[in-house]
Amino acid sequence: MRSDVIHTAIWVSDIDATLDFYVDGMGLDHNWEFTSDGVRNVYVGGEHGEFQFKFDPHDGGPAGPGGGFDHLAVGVDSTDATFERLVDHSDPPVVEAPTTMEQINRRVAFVEDPDGYVVELVERV
Repeated sequence: MRSDVIHTAIWVSDIDATLDFYVDGMGLDHNWEFTSDGVRNVYVGGEHGEFQFKFDPHDGGPAGPGGGFDHLAVGVDSTDATFERLVDHSDPPVVEAPTTMEQINRRVAFVEDPDGYVVELVERV
């Protein structure tokens, strides 16, 4: 069974300024995006990984140093098998049980690590 770090998700207060900084200023690629529950999710990155910037036009999310961290994403061969293994091994707090996000062709689950950081398990389907 293999796992890879996929992205780090960060809430931002101004998506246009964020894209200007990371894409226009730093030269990262604007790879893709989607909107879910009114939250715009924008992925920027390079050859070896991505940042996911989350923007809620209604309140901007909890932006600011340290307060804007949302979750870590880890690519897995099987979301269900990895989720079950983690639950059996560590019994982590479950944020969201395995579910399929059909709009982006991913099966995901969210759990907390020992420090309370949210970890997303992502399987491409």
